[in-house]
Order: sequence, then C-alpha cells, then structure tokens
Amino acid sequence: MATTEAVKPRTLLGECSAEFAGTFILILFGVGVVAQVVAGGIGDHDSISWAWGIGVIMGVYVSARLSGGHINPAVTIALAVFRGFAWRKVLPYIGAQFLGAFAAALVVRWNYSKVLHHFDPGLTIKSQGVFSTLPGNGNVELGAGMWSGFLDQVIGTAILMLVILALVDLRNTAPAANLGPFIIGLLVVGIGMAWGTLAGYAINPARDFGPRLASYLTGYGGAFKDQFGDPYFWVPIVGPIIGALVGGLLYDLLVGRYLPVGDADEEPGRVPEEEATA
Repeated sequence: MATTEAVKPRTLLGECSAEFAGTFILILFGVGVVAQVVAGGIGDHDSISWAWGIGVIMGVYVSARLSGGHINPAVTIALAVFRGFAWRKVLPYIGAQFLGAFAAALVVRWNYSKVLHHFDPGLTIKSQGVFSTLPGNGNVELGAGMWSGFLDQVIGTAILMLVILALVDLRNTAPAANLGPFIIGLLVVGIGMAWGTLAGYAINPARDFGPRLASYLTGYGGAFKDQFGDPYFWVPIVGPIIGALVGGLLYDLLVGRYLPVGDADEEPGRVPEEEATA
C-alpha cells in the first residue's frame, strides 16, 4: 500500500526565511563581483552584469518554492498592488529581504577587507560603490546627479517589472517548466548592460540599502551620500518602488488586459498552446 508524506503547511516564517536566503545569495554574487572588479582589478562591467544576473537566478531558485522568489521589495509591493499578493506579508517579506542583503554584504565586507583597505585605505567614495550605487557610478565627469539617478531607477525598474509580469503570466508565453528564474536573470543582465551608467541599476531597494548600511557600520562614513555630498540613499529605494508600479501598470494596460482568460482560437502564425508545451 502506497504511503504519502505529510505535507508541511507553508508558514510566513518559512516564506520570510526563503526571502532572506534568496536575497542573501543574490548579494553574495552581486556585491562580491563588484568588490572583485573594483578593488581586486579582476573583470569588467560585463562580468558585473553577468554575476548580478547569475545572483538573481540562484537567489530565485533558492527561494521560489516557498516564497515566490521576490528577493526585491519593489517586486513585492508591485505584486501586492497588481496581483493580489497578501498585504499582511509585504512588510515581513521586505524586512527579510533587507536583512538578507545586509548579512550578505557583511560577509563580502569581511572577506574582501584586506583588498578594500589596500585599494582604498580611507574607505572613501573610491570604493563605496562596491556596496551601494552612486549617480554615474561615482564618476563626476559624466554629469549625472541625484535626479538623473532617480529617473534612471524608475525606468530600469519599470522595465524589470513589466517583463517579470509577462514571464510569470500563464496566459502569456510563460517560460516552460521552471526556466522562469533563468530568464529573469537574463533580464537583469540586459538591464545592467543597457541601463548601468546613470545609477548602477540597483532596481532593488534591498540590494542597495542593505549593503549601504553594512558599509556604513564597517567604516564607510559617507555611505549615505553621493560623490557630491548629497543624501542619495533614498534614490535606490523610492525610484525602484515607483518604477515597479509603473511597470506593472504598463503591462496590464498594454498586454495583460487583452490576453484571453480561457481557451481562444489561435491567430495564424502562432504556435498552438498544446504544441508549444508538448
């Protein structure tokens, strides 16, 4: 006689634990690669973009079964607004995401401590970008400032959220099997390669503020300011949240509301759903 395993009920604590773990993995890859490139001199912008994308892939795979793999407060808020994600879970999820990013940044800071001090003994703006984003990636000559970074964060996160909703919408051409995290990772690589100049493509409040706080507590006294001395920490928090809401709204206005709810005749040239998933 076949036996069945008892199914463990999903709990909010377990979901938050998964969000912590997924964001922790994301930041280990993301902040770690920036430390390697900036302070260690190994790699370039492309390796940063790819490692962030890989971090997203692995972080989502780690957490998706339990929590949905948000690993981004802006995504969590947008899903609550547009997809019925429970509002009672929003703050716990966000807290777990920030804590995961903070803890991972401390690990990177500890691991790369000697390299960072050798590269930048004063722990100044020269290496601050390892942990947190800056307008123009700290380059004064680019002319990017606080508001340039804010606009860039809104646009970049709108792109992120619009495409995420397309990828997870089963009425659309969703990735087969469990390839969703892989495609979302490629999306982040693309955003990094196309939208990384003006604000370092944080597109994730936890990704920026968690490491920013970790760097501040471990010697980076100017961590909450940019290279011009302006308070910049709020930009990668507020910008991505607004951007995610814009992206969610655009997806529903331009695509989501037109997708069939049930079975519908396929247009000429489209692969029938049963063939596409066979």
